[in-house]
Amino acid sequence: MKVCVIGGGAAGMMCATMIARKGHQVTLFEKNEKLGKKIYITGKGRCNVTNAVVGNEFLQNVVSGKKFVMGAITRFNSSDTMSFFEDVGIPLKIERGNRVFPVSDKSNDIIKGLEKTMQWAGVEVCLNSAVDEIKVNGGLASGVVVNGKTFEFDRVVVATGGISYASTGSTGDGYEFAKAVGHSIIEPVPALCAIRLKTDECKKVEGLSLKNVTLTSKVGDKVVYKSDIGEMLFTAHGISGPIVLSTSSYINRLDFKELKLFIDFKPALSFDALQVRLDRDIAELKAKQVSTLLEGLLPKSLVPLFAKRLDVLLTSKANQLDREKRKKLAMLLKNYEFIPESLEDFNQAVVTAGGINLKEINPKYMKSKLVPNLYFIGEVLDIDALTGGFNLQLAFSTAVTCASDF
Repeated sequence: MKVCVIGGGAAGMMCATMIARKGHQVTLFEKNEKLGKKIYITGKGRCNVTNAVVGNEFLQNVVSGKKFVMGAITRFNSSDTMSFFEDVGIPLKIERGNRVFPVSDKSNDIIKGLEKTMQWAGVEVCLNSAVDEIKVNGGLASGVVVNGKTFEFDRVVVATGGISYASTGSTGDGYEFAKAVGHSIIEPVPALCAIRLKTDECKKVEGLSLKNVTLTSKVGDKVVYKSDIGEMLFTAHGISGPIVLSTSSYINRLDFKELKLFIDFKPALSFDALQVRLDRDIAELKAKQVSTLLEGLLPKSLVPLFAKRLDVLLTSKANQLDREKRKKLAMLLKNYEFIPESLEDFNQAVVTAGGINLKEINPKYMKSKLVPNLYFIGEVLDIDALTGGFNLQLAFSTAVTCASDF
């Protein structure tokens, strides 16, 4: 068969390789001047290529489309991905959180590995080749129009990504291809991104990094998402860092007018245990200032913020804090409240949530239910996961699942 793959990212390159290995004639069209531009910037240029957990533990990190991708993850899991790259001469390593990186810490090695496998399999790669249209005749995809010229194919695979980091070529082309043949699109929203807050407090602590804290999002008394213990960072306009990125993926479709965020600075201690500790610390400090107490509990730059919310002077005596003030301090340490304003935009979002409606795609082969020889894989679908290599694995898994139908 003559097969067209649109998009030279992680999903497209993996799929093209796997289809070509079966003896089919595969042409990959990439509108950029080079392949894998988004891969290049993942993991801060190191490329967190997958996550070493498997099965249900992996699925727990999938935010949207969990049921849809179960079969794909089973067919081609993180162990398979690791074997794939190591077999082409790219040694990998596992770091904290089961994150998998190339030993070289160079994302370019992952791109080269994918390029190499395509070359060995005989894939024809066409760069600077923007697909304008997918031709459909008699209810089947018959070819594509590239830079004004029509090419005929037996099957077409769309692997164009979402709309995050548009500079890498993710500009929503796949959504337009899908809509043109009758598919519906779940509205795309940013995922894995920083959160802007309604406060000027952030500017006072900009650049401060916190470790071993949790972030909880609530609507009223209902918990939307509570992060694992991890790291976060204050920016000029809000918060970022691993636990913030994860939170963003669970709140990106909520009404922010009803949403509140809470930092727990002491997640290892219960509220009651923290109160006991405060009483002990205050007793030991005796007549020393509140500033000394707070500096023993928090990074120094946060101390003025806490004193203001506590409504006490930093120069007042710690042992003069009454029972209500001590309780309020414990509450602040366990539930420091922020009002979110918005998520950062798509240009700062690691991935796109939303995309092609999964009800219209056969998960067994990633095949369109409307056009039987048209396939959609990777981020163009309404699937997304948490940070840590899970989204690249979804790209690889859906790609291999698609190729299994050839």
